Amino acid sequence: MANVIGLVLPFFGLILLGFVTARITRQPLDALGWMNTFIIYVALPALFFNLLSRTPVEQLAQWRFVLGATFGTYIVFSLMFVIAVLRSGGDVAESTVKALAAAYGNIGYMGPGLALLAFGEDAVVPVALVFCFDNTLHFVMAPLMMALSGRDASHQSPLQLAFGVVKRVFTHPFILSTIVGVGAAVVSFQPPAAIQTLLNYLANAAAPCALFAMGVTLALRPLRRVPSDMVFIVAIKLAVHPIIVYLLLSWIGNFPPIWVYSGVLLAALPTATNVFVIAQQYGVWVERASASVLITTTASVATVTALLFAMTNGWLPPDLFP
Repeated sequence: MANVIGLVLPFFGLILLGFVTARITRQPLDALGWMNTFIIYVALPALFFNLLSRTPVEQLAQWRFVLGATFGTYIVFSLMFVIAVLRSGGDVAESTVKALAAAYGNIGYMGPGLALLAFGEDAVVPVALVFCFDNTLHFVMAPLMMALSGRDASHQSPLQLAFGVVKRVFTHPFILSTIVGVGAAVVSFQPPAAIQTLLNYLANAAAPCALFAMGVTLALRPLRRVPSDMVFIVAIKLAVHPIIVYLLLSWIGNFPPIWVYSGVLLAALPTATNVFVIAQQYGVWVERASASVLITTTASVATVTALLFAMTNGWLPPDLFP
């Protein structure tokens, strides 16, 4: 247990430091803009490229792993969407944001740092695969469901909608850096020493900056209203989602233990701050989307710690269906 606490304490401690600092200094949320730009467009892409470019190519074509992890996320999205539709009397737009809150984990800011701390560099390929394909799913589902609900004020044609989705997917810095990193691995390209040193500096800054910024964001979005659906969102995001992914990956089988554990860990992460951004973009369930990020992140301190303890002590076998 001491080893697990030693692992998660610095990790969640960075989030707490960001939270406390934001409360003390009282800077506006807009002041975080350049930090977020650095994290999303520079530091985390450098981390993905650094690790993927050194990965054997045969590890990058694990489509069965992608199927298990992403299908698990889709099941969770569908489950929460059905619950929300029934409870809201058929409000598709609101139910979409609730479903995203239950299925869209913080796999960008929290995922790489925690997985690498817990499992080492062997976790980078499963983390990158889950990130790329889960984000693609969310990039598709959000505009599609909002268009179906009639809440998309842009009134785009199906072709425009499809083009917008493709553009969002292939211009995302994380996905671009993953593609470039895979390409470098395929041709065995290694950057010159000076550029590699720069990439190392940026990659080392990625996780601390991302976690600190997340704490600041949580502090500056105060909890004003707890939605009645929160009990479903917390339970599905932090417990049901990792259980479903664990069962699917164990059933499909033949993955290295670190791959299974990485997939399950990413599924167990709290609601991504992007859910609040999506809610704000469409003007749907905005304050409560912010509340879901704060509440699931706070609760995840206990649930993620318990999950890592189970993994590191052999309580969660990676081959449940040998």
